[in-house]
Amino acid sequence: MAKRGVITDYAGEELHPGDLITYSARESNRVRSADAFVLRTKVEKFKGRCIPFLLVQPTGAESGFSRRKTLRKLTISSEHVRLIERGALTPEEVRDMRGERGNRG
Repeated sequence: MAKRGVITDYAGEELHPGDLITYSARESNRVRSADAFVLRTKVEKFKGRCIPFLLVQPTGAESGFSRRKTLRKLTISSEHVRLIERGALTPEEVRDMRGERGNRG
């Protein structure tokens, strides 16, 4: 059982920005597995329930015959997500991928 306020994958592993994950992605009427980096985690209320969402940046590594057309950022539910590598990106790399400008001095 997960701790309060922590977003987990289906096996109970905690998910944080910078983690490398794999998730189920739809392509027309098929489903494929895709890898992505977690950029942000958030929880939204829907019909009285808290549903966890992840802002992810696909890496381009995925199953299937045809390539993904774009590598745009996606917001996905954490329902069918599995952690591959914890802390694959540094916090600075996560900020750069999100498009946030920090104080670099």
